[in-house]
Amino acid sequence: MEKYKFLTCVFTALAILLSDVMCAAIAYNYCALQWGAQYEGWSAPADTAFLLCIPYGAGIIICVLLACFFHKKANI
Repeated sequence: MEKYKFLTCVFTALAILLSDVMCAAIAYNYCALQWGAQYEGWSAPADTAFLLCIPYGAGIIICVLLACFFHKKANI
């Protein structure tokens, strides 16, 4: 039972860490794309950076689901 509590904490922390990294990566790429479009003539709009939400979001959802699963196992 103790290992399930540990795994719950690990996957919860991983989900929080992934959400923070997602925000930082999207902000950096948005600024880079905005700068590139304005000064270097890149054709991709800055909103393209928000496509990074897809893989990060999938990882966060998986971590949350695993944390919920292990939380239920710990309470049994």
